[in-house]
Amino acid sequence: MAKSSLQQMKPQDIVVLAKLITINDSDYTQMALSQMLYMSQSEISSSISRSSYSGLLINKGKEVNRKLFFDFIKYGLAVVFPQHPGAIVRGTVTAHSAPPLDMEIVSEEKYVWPYAKGKSRGQSIAPLYPTVPKAAALDTHLHELLALMDAVRVGKAREKNLAIELLEQHIC
Repeated sequence: MAKSSLQQMKPQDIVVLAKLITINDSDYTQMALSQMLYMSQSEISSSISRSSYSGLLINKGKEVNRKLFFDFIKYGLAVVFPQHPGAIVRGTVTAHSAPPLDMEIVSEEKYVWPYAKGKSRGQSIAPLYPTVPKAAALDTHLHELLALMDAVRVGKAREKNLAIELLEQHIC
């Protein structure tokens, strides 16, 4: 099989790139990323490889191509990794229900990532990777970035536009 056919982006790649933005340290180790994101080291290695191949990581995989990453989120995230709200479950708030959008958007409906240790109830939104709620609990900046990305994935026009505006400030 050709190498390029193995290099298609996966949802966890977005989580890894978001974490690289939050730690903002080109001397990161894959083992540290693995521990912070509750992913295996081989998953991190494969993600770094895919993101480098796509151009989302530059400088030998040490730096996020922030403009390209932002453009992907703005124009492609909701198409490539779509999500629709599901059943009411216990979990961790996301999208417009989480900071920073929760101060801007008043809504009766809450969106959550399903998580047994979550403190909220709302419509379930599948996270980009199963360990996202656990990793987000340790890093509020990561939680904000991923919640904003979920607003792009599931929000109505107003939520999407606000999220994109805030993501541009955080990423670019």
